[in-house]
Amino acid sequence: MNRKPFFLLCAIGLVLGGCTLAPKYSRPDAPVPAGWPTGAAYGEAGNVSGTAAEIPWREFFPDERLQRLIDDALKNNRDLRLAALNVERARALYGIRRAELWPSVDAAGSWFKERVPAEFSTTRQRMTVEQYSVDFGIFSWEIDFFGRIRSLKDSALEEYLATAEAQRSAQILLVSAVANAYLTLAADRERIKLAEITLKAQQSAYNLIKRRFEHGIASELDLNQAQTQVDIARGDIARFTQLAAQDENALNLLMGSSSPMPNDFLPAELDSVDPPRELSPGLSSEVLLYRPDIVSAEHRLKAANANIGAARAAFFPRISLTSTLGTASTELSGLFHSGTRTWSFVPQILMPIFDARLWSAYDVTKVEKEIGLTQYERAIQTAFREVADALAVHGTVDHQLSAQQSLVDAVARTYRLSTLRYERGIDSYLGVLDAQRSLYAAQQGLISLRLGKLANLVRLYAVLGGGSV
Repeated sequence: MNRKPFFLLCAIGLVLGGCTLAPKYSRPDAPVPAGWPTGAAYGEAGNVSGTAAEIPWREFFPDERLQRLIDDALKNNRDLRLAALNVERARALYGIRRAELWPSVDAAGSWFKERVPAEFSTTRQRMTVEQYSVDFGIFSWEIDFFGRIRSLKDSALEEYLATAEAQRSAQILLVSAVANAYLTLAADRERIKLAEITLKAQQSAYNLIKRRFEHGIASELDLNQAQTQVDIARGDIARFTQLAAQDENALNLLMGSSSPMPNDFLPAELDSVDPPRELSPGLSSEVLLYRPDIVSAEHRLKAANANIGAARAAFFPRISLTSTLGTASTELSGLFHSGTRTWSFVPQILMPIFDARLWSAYDVTKVEKEIGLTQYERAIQTAFREVADALAVHGTVDHQLSAQQSLVDAVARTYRLSTLRYERGIDSYLGVLDAQRSLYAAQQGLISLRLGKLANLVRLYAVLGGGSV
């Protein structure tokens, strides 16, 4: 067999296979300001040593119990496991596309037997024709002259990379969800304690007023007003107990374990939680470009760009090659004897003349690229808004906490004075009742603000891309 044409076509295919007709890709400009918002709500954005994405979650969350919960969730959570399986699937699909660039070598065996009537036989006698063959070689290998297969391979690679970034996004979401559920549980347990303390105080006040009522000193109105505060506190205990149980259920779901968490893994109150470390976004919004969801959107944009190359290549000829070496014989026993060797060399070219579907397919790839570009820009704008919102909370929450703590202290003093004035007969119980309500509401508001500050630190860490390492 003359192998020169075969090796010549292979060499040309390998040289030209590195070329594609895909447009040259350049990263689009980010459709957001270069710096973070400024103003009274934001304070000053300081510099940090490294971005949030470079800070491991173990360093950001110093609380050891929370670290154990996050670690177990990363091992057992089904959503994260599904994301990992999607990455493996995308990797395998990329392997299939990449393998199409190279010829596949196969072996084929066949047995042919046919009865030929006399009138169709060259000998004018009916006969039976029998043939055995074994062939070894390349069957229908498309030589990628115009980069169609390479463009599809590049698209599959970008899809794989996008899926890998989606897994990182899933991990960030899981880490922040576990931390938020943990903090919410701590806050609800603290609310239970506050409601129990309030109930105890209200019950004591009710018992005192009841004795005064029995001796004719207090009115029935005072007794009923005291009873309402006792009932409100009892209802709040039941409500916060329900919320705490639901918080535990949410944590169990995130953990993905088959048994409930031990109680020593759970916080008793917010004061028992080691708070997350302080974090600053730096001065430039460019850090958003490294967020996994934005990187994933850019990879999908690159995949759409590569698909344009494949659509363009479809307008050009396709060259395929079949080349085999083998042996053939009319008898099975003589299949591998000398003189039975066969070979074939069959190059084939397919030139599209008229196919309206090719133009429509090309238009589809161009529109898909525009869709990918829009999704990429929208992802950046959404990320900028998320960081800006978190910074607005970060810049004002300490002032809110200071004001709320001052309010709690002032209302507590008012409550003590109102109680003294009632006991001395100066004022009615209505003043004590209003002070009790205001103090309880202010204390609950303080818990909510403390939870909000910690939860916003978690959110700021997540929206800056932290939690994937």
